[in-house]
Amino acid sequence: MIFSLVGGLLLSVPAWAQHEHHQQHTDTTRTTTPKPTGHSGHGPESHEMKHDMVMDGSAESLLHVEHTNADSPVPMGHSFSLNLPMNRNGSGTGWLPDASPMYGYMVHGRKWMYMVHGNVFLRYNSQDITNKGTRGDTKVDAPNWVMAMGQRRVGSRGLFRFSSMFSLDPLFGGAGYPLLFQTGETYQGRPLVDRQHPHNFFSELSVGYTHMINKDLDAFAYLAYPGEPALGPVAFMHRPSAQNNLDSPLGHHWQDATHITFGVATLGVRYKIFKVEGSVFTGREPGEARYGFDKPRFDSYSYRLSVNPHPQLALQASQAYIKSPEPLEPDENVRRTTASVLHALPLLPGNYNLNSALVWGFNDAGGHHQEHSLTAESNLQLDRFAVYGRYEYIQKSAGELQAEGFEHDRLFDVNAVTLGTNYTVLRAFNTNLSLGVQGSLYLPDRDLYPVYGKNPLAGQVYLRLYPHLMRMGGK
Repeated sequence: MIFSLVGGLLLSVPAWAQHEHHQQHTDTTRTTTPKPTGHSGHGPESHEMKHDMVMDGSAESLLHVEHTNADSPVPMGHSFSLNLPMNRNGSGTGWLPDASPMYGYMVHGRKWMYMVHGNVFLRYNSQDITNKGTRGDTKVDAPNWVMAMGQRRVGSRGLFRFSSMFSLDPLFGGAGYPLLFQTGETYQGRPLVDRQHPHNFFSELSVGYTHMINKDLDAFAYLAYPGEPALGPVAFMHRPSAQNNLDSPLGHHWQDATHITFGVATLGVRYKIFKVEGSVFTGREPGEARYGFDKPRFDSYSYRLSVNPHPQLALQASQAYIKSPEPLEPDENVRRTTASVLHALPLLPGNYNLNSALVWGFNDAGGHHQEHSLTAESNLQLDRFAVYGRYEYIQKSAGELQAEGFEHDRLFDVNAVTLGTNYTVLRAFNTNLSLGVQGSLYLPDRDLYPVYGKNPLAGQVYLRLYPHLMRMGGK
């Protein structure tokens, strides 16, 4: 079941009109009217802000602030702007819709604001449960990640932030987890095929600085080792539309796989609803030493245009030249192009929301092959109950799938549909424990039937541990 982006957009029209109405009323000393865009009207002469709100992503609670004196706790806000809401924070420097829900733990200090969030799944995973092909496998493992970040103001116009992300995926083996038709990276000198590689223990170590020119204009810099260049949408593990799905998209290495890159430098400018940024970064994908640091090369580049035309929408288009991403094919460079639409629809106050994403990615390997990918996913959260789905289309070559008997660059079309649901069985200390199940149906090219079988099925049962919806002010 894939929830319609179009339906969500139609439902968002009243909120859009309400947003336009609110923009007409600005009070420079006290803001009590919600302003979903996060443009609170405070300039460099403003004092610190104190928030008393529920970070549920609803249009009614995106910003509810009052100006206080300079001794107040550091304000909660966006990591790369003093004039945007925190809900817009994505992975790297990417943008989510302002209406996105946030799940995490927050600590305020006099100078610093800190936040921690993450995801841990304990699951049983069986790919090709009916044994139709020769590529299926089963595994018990625990995909996981945790992210810690902090930020503080620097003078009246500056904002400094740091971010770190860690994963214990390598504890469950260097071959990662079974996932039919997934490709990318290596293990023991061989390409990983029908498996998702583990994420590195050090998945992000980054710093950033933003300088506010005025409330509509920011300039920022981002340095990371490792981190994420300005390429693609917000990475799948940080998208609310994919928050309950255990698997990385089959188009991961066409869309957002550069979220762990050993060596990134980004410069960008935001003007109102627009952001333009460019990066230089290391093209080579992470090596097999998942606990270490790879050599920074800074041999690739990317550029991205992001637009948030409405509190419920985040759009981006980006392109990159990636030098020698695969160590086993060092002479192959890739021109990657992506575009995406992320949509967030608050339904009721609290943890009731519908989040969707439509992501396209295109890899052009020059004279070798050109491959498209498409991901459409949605997550419907009704407090303790969630139902979610994902549709995927991907073109993969015989070489990538290690399919014998075909020319190396022969392309195959693969479709996949995933449905899942879970229910929160325990909630304590602002933390949720959910029990869930999901299944996938794969529809490969007919010529792949001898290898994968006709329409193989996959099934998973899992427990998910994650923070509850972020709440501030004790409400």
